[in-house]
Amino acid sequence: MSVLSKNPNPSWSHSSSTVEKEKKASDSTISLPSPTERFSSKEHLNTSQTKPHISTQMALVVICGQPCSGKSTAAVCLDGALKDSESKLTVRVIDEASFHLDRNQCYANMTEEKMLRGVLRSEVDRSVSKDSIIIVDSLNSIKGYRYELWCLARAAGIRYCVLFCDVEESHCRTWNEQRSENGEASYDDKIFEDLVRRFEKPDRRNRWDSPLFELWPFRDGIEKSSAAISDAVSYLTKKADSKTRDIKILQPTIATKSARFSEANSLYEMDRATQEIINAIVEAQSQAVGGPVNGISLGQGLAPINISKSVGLPELRRLRRTFIKLTGQTSLSGPPPPSDSDSAKRMFVDYLNRELGSA
Repeated sequence: MSVLSKNPNPSWSHSSSTVEKEKKASDSTISLPSPTERFSSKEHLNTSQTKPHISTQMALVVICGQPCSGKSTAAVCLDGALKDSESKLTVRVIDEASFHLDRNQCYANMTEEKMLRGVLRSEVDRSVSKDSIIIVDSLNSIKGYRYELWCLARAAGIRYCVLFCDVEESHCRTWNEQRSENGEASYDDKIFEDLVRRFEKPDRRNRWDSPLFELWPFRDGIEKSSAAISDAVSYLTKKADSKTRDIKILQPTIATKSARFSEANSLYEMDRATQEIINAIVEAQSQAVGGPVNGISLGQGLAPINISKSVGLPELRRLRRTFIKLTGQTSLSGPPPPSDSDSAKRMFVDYLNRELGSA
C-alpha cells in the first residue's frame, strides 16, 4: 500500500490531468451562468413573455337621439372632456355641418337621407384609425345604420360606444320650435314628425348599442361633468390589457378583413383593366395613322369600340379617371365595383362607347 501511495498509477494520473485540462478549456470558451444568474435570466424571460399588451385608446363614438334632443351639445361636451383628460387624445367630430349640409334638405326624402348616411359612413370609414377618437354627431336613429358603424369600428379593431340623449318627444318639439323662433337651425314640422316617428331607440342588449351611456338633457342638462359623459371618458381613456374585463376592444373578423381586401382587389383589377383598354385604343389608332378607328376588337365577350374620330391620350386618361371615380361613388350606396378584370373591361367599354359615340 505504501508503494501505491508513493507511486500512483501513471495512467490514472494522466487521465485525471487530461480531464482537468479539457474542463478548463471548455470553461474558457463557454461561460456558464451561475445558479443565481440562471434564475434571474429565467425570471426576466417569463416577465417579458407575460407582460400584458397595452392597447391603444382609440374609438368610435356614436351619438344618437331624437331631433333637437341636445346631441350636438353632448358632442361638444364630450369632445372637450376628452381633450381635457390626461390622455391628450386626438378627437374629431363628424356631423352634417362639417359638410355644409342643410338638415331639412338632407331629410327631405328617403333618397336624400340615404345619400347623407352614405357620406357620413364613408367619412367615418376613412377617419377611423388607431390614432384618433371619432365622434359621429347625427341622428343615427336607425339601428341598421348603427350596426354598419359598429362594423367599421370592428374592422378597424378599436373601441366603440353609444351616447344616447334621452328626451321626450314633447320637449324635443318645444326645443325645435324655440330654435325656429330664434332663427337657429331647426327642422320643418313635417320632417320633424317623420323623424320622430321613425326613431329606433338604442338597446344595450344589442352589440351595436353597447356599451350605452345615457344622458337626460331636459332633466339634468348637459355638462362636461355629466355622469354619462364622465363614464364615457373613463371608458374611452382607460388603459386595457388582456386581463381587463370592463373595456372591450373590437376584434376584426375574417369576414371584415376579406371585405377590405376584396375592395382593394377590385380597385386594382379596375385600374389594370381600364389601362389595358386604353393601351389597345392607342395601339389601334397608331396603326390607323390618324384615321378613324371603327370596331376595335378586344377579345371574346367584349363589345367592339367604335370611335368616329381620333382621340388623344390625355382625353383617354381623363375618361378613365372619370369612369373610376363614378364607379367608386356608385359603390357607396349600391353594389361594389367589379372584382374581376373582364367585368371591369365590359363596363369601361360601354362607358367609352357612350362618351365617344356621342362626341
